[in-house]
Amino acid sequence: MATLLHIDSSVFSGEASTSRSVTAAFRRTWEEQHPEGAVLYRDLAADPVPHITADAWSAGYTAPSGRTPEQSAAFAERVKLIEELEQADAVLIGAPMYNFSIPSTLKAWLDSVLLLGRTAGENPSAQGTPVIVVASRGGSYAPGTPREGYDFVQNYLQAVLSGTLGLDLDFIVPELTMAPRNPAMSELIPLYEASRQHAFEEAASKAKGLAERLAA
Repeated sequence: MATLLHIDSSVFSGEASTSRSVTAAFRRTWEEQHPEGAVLYRDLAADPVPHITADAWSAGYTAPSGRTPEQSAAFAERVKLIEELEQADAVLIGAPMYNFSIPSTLKAWLDSVLLLGRTAGENPSAQGTPVIVVASRGGSYAPGTPREGYDFVQNYLQAVLSGTLGLDLDFIVPELTMAPRNPAMSELIPLYEASRQHAFEEAASKAKGLAERLAA
């Protein structure tokens, strides 16, 4: 029985959020392919994990016998998140771009699950787990565009999810999501609609492909 860890971080709900809409499409196809499977869902906007504290951080590098009660309590919360990642067969993350980077709630989750000597380091405990990231963005930051160098979502997540945690990373990138809301971008609406449609198609095909890969 395959388990999908599904994480959303958009501050908007439902159809108002492109990243949530696309992750929902991925999840629907995944569940069709895995009717007996499990989905563990975390909505980091509605139920944020604590930002890293000195106790939570230092406890990871302190022997259990030497931890203070505060360190032990804070570290227990990190372990819960780490175990969810380790036990997942696949991970799905909605990561909208806010001010050129990821939401702080998603950064808080990453800070908790990244632990040198366990999930990071020589033999990361979740190494090889496939992760699909829906990296939605209001404009276009594609190669050759004026804002190409302002995308700190994909390069950061590449470094953390793939380079540090050792996950098998793939992106779905719906862009120009501000076009319907910003009159100055109205001429870009057809490109936005095409990008959105392509993202939904990718979500379905990648979910099906991943399901087949895990079943093989």
